[in-house]
Amino acid sequence: MTLLSVNVNKIATLRNSRGSNFPDLLKVTKDIQDFGAEGITIHPRPDERHIKYSDARLLKDIVISEYNIEGNPIQKFIDLVLDIKPDQVTLVPDKIDSLTSNQGWDTIKNYKFLKSIIKKLKNHGIRTSVFINPEINMVEGAHSVGADRIELYTEPYASKYGMDKNLAIKPYIEASRKAQDLGLGVNAGHDLNLDNIEFFSKEITNLLEVSIGHAIICESLYLGLENVIPMYIGKIKK
Repeated sequence: MTLLSVNVNKIATLRNSRGSNFPDLLKVTKDIQDFGAEGITIHPRPDERHIKYSDARLLKDIVISEYNIEGNPIQKFIDLVLDIKPDQVTLVPDKIDSLTSNQGWDTIKNYKFLKSIIKKLKNHGIRTSVFINPEINMVEGAHSVGADRIELYTEPYASKYGMDKNLAIKPYIEASRKAQDLGLGVNAGHDLNLDNIEFFSKEITNLLEVSIGHAIICESLYLGLENVIPMYIGKIKK
C-alpha cells in the first residue's frame, strides 16, 4: 500500500518570508497528520531558506507518522540526521545553490561516497533511500551501495504525462521492476500532483511511498489542506 508523505518545506518558506512564526510550521505539521498524511518529509538546505536545522529538531517530537529527512549528505546534514535519527533519510545530490532537486545520483560514479554514507546511516538504524533517475543501471548502483530504497525522480514523468502518459511511465515501470528484483523498496517524488498521481501509483505496483509538497500547497490554495490530503490518499489507494 502506497503511503503519502507530505513535504512541508513550502510552509516554512511562507513563514520565513515575513520573519515571524506565521504560519506556525509545527502546528501545520500536526494538522497535516490529522488530515490523514502518513508521513512528513523535510529537505533542509545549507542556506536554510525554508526548513531550518532547528525546525528539523523540533519536528522530531511533532511527527508521529513516518519522518523522512532528505538532502545532500554534506557533513552538516549528516550530523543533523545522526542526531535526530529519523525513520528514513533520502540522499539527494542537489547543489548548494539549486532552486530545487533536478536530477538523481549517478550511483556508479559516486559508488565509494554513497556506500560510505549509507553504511554510517544504517549503523545508526536509519533506513536509507537514494534519489535516482529511472534508469536500470542507476537502480543496480543503488543496490550495490547498500541502499534500502530508491526514490524515483518523477519530474520527467510529470512533464510528459499530458503528451503520452504510457510513454512517460515506461522507464519507471522498468526501474521499479528491477528494484523489486533486487529487493529494493521504491519511493517516488517531484512534480507529482492530483492530475498525474493516480496513473503513476496504479502502474507502479510496488510503490511504497510518494513525497509531495509543492503541488499539495498550490492545490490547497483553492481546495484547502483538509480536503487535498484525503484526495491524494484516495487516488494512491485505488
